[in-house]
Amino acid sequence: MDLFEYNREQEMKETGPLAYRMRPRSLEEFVGQEEIVGEGTLLYRAIKADRLGSVIFYGPPGSGKTTLARIIANTTKSVFRQLNAVTSGKKDIEEVVKEAGDTLGMSGKRTILFIDEIHRFNKAQQDALLPAVEEGRIILIGATTENPYFEVNGALLSRSRVFELKSLSEEHIRNLLRRAVKDRERGLGNMNLELTEEAEVFLARMSAGDARTALTALELGALTTPPRESGVIRLDLAAAEQCIQKKAYAFDKNGDAHYDMLSCFQKSIRGSDPDAALHYLARLIKGGDLKSIVRRLLVIASEDIGLAYPSAISIVKACTDAALQVGLPEAQINLAQAVILLATSPKSNSAARGIGEAMKDLENRELGEIPAHLRDSHYAGAGKLGHGTGYQYPHDFPNHYVKQQYLPDALADTVYYHPGENRSERAIRQYMQDLKKEE
Repeated sequence: MDLFEYNREQEMKETGPLAYRMRPRSLEEFVGQEEIVGEGTLLYRAIKADRLGSVIFYGPPGSGKTTLARIIANTTKSVFRQLNAVTSGKKDIEEVVKEAGDTLGMSGKRTILFIDEIHRFNKAQQDALLPAVEEGRIILIGATTENPYFEVNGALLSRSRVFELKSLSEEHIRNLLRRAVKDRERGLGNMNLELTEEAEVFLARMSAGDARTALTALELGALTTPPRESGVIRLDLAAAEQCIQKKAYAFDKNGDAHYDMLSCFQKSIRGSDPDAALHYLARLIKGGDLKSIVRRLLVIASEDIGLAYPSAISIVKACTDAALQVGLPEAQINLAQAVILLATSPKSNSAARGIGEAMKDLENRELGEIPAHLRDSHYAGAGKLGHGTGYQYPHDFPNHYVKQQYLPDALADTVYYHPGENRSERAIRQYMQDLKKEE
């Protein structure tokens, strides 16, 4: 760090935003992520022993990714450099890599390179890091809000350990708020600030696990609420509500959280829980991607309800068509109708399982030739090849059924469809059994 950077850091520590000033300086001050950096964990021991390898911190905003990187910077004896993928390019990477090589050669010290928002680097930029990471000249710390298994090159991933950080709990956020109110050195302890319990709970809840959001709202309230005659600045619920007028909503319809939400949505319907399904529907609607909800509902109608209630797909199709036609916000009613219908319908995955097993056999089993008697016999020369010869037309037989082989010889007697125990498929099973009795 040069003199200008040092002066800027000192200025930020005194006048920067509260969320910046209150960043933990050590693992002991760090709040949350106990399963990752709690005392005795692998990452805790590696940081304490200054034996950290390349890592990628993956998690939502405000969960502590950058804070962890700064803690590592404060504890390591290695040279620490930082880049932001939004403002840096391949040239910046090459400069850091060259400096790292020079430093290693002259002093024997390795360089820890922290790259914020690493998912924003393109493939060429990420590839530029590979040789230095592989040779050990650079220890990479990447931070990303996107799933690294989608956004980071496989070669970099194979040389790094991924740690997933979760959103902070309400209790974690409340601890941070209390700390900021009391801290005289870096927080608001010199302002004679009183944060009511109702306001504390509200700020923690509305920040949706983002520590930065909560601390920013706390600072805004402290700076804009006039003191009482006693000199106390009392930040109550009414004041807190003005600081966060709308709940911070962590949702990116193009990101990993979107697919997590869709997964929760489908599993709630599959689990016959209409209340949870409506909750996740509301969150998906809030994300604004109507088409992905419609697609998922149509999939669920066949994958999870299927033949247990064959009419479900028709009703859901009508509801989703209506939703696309009327648009939001009214579409939420059409979607809710479809969701409740699916969640409260009998369930069967026999269709999904059947086609899944059939698709798997295409890759794993010998298929053999399709039966000659089933082949098309209408084109010229088909009869000479034996195509269609011996085929028995089911409609010429009682109950429109006659026993004959339809699968290739290699798959003869393979069973893909296993009827479920619901009323509809019990009837299907009985019908099939009755047919075969007459063989």
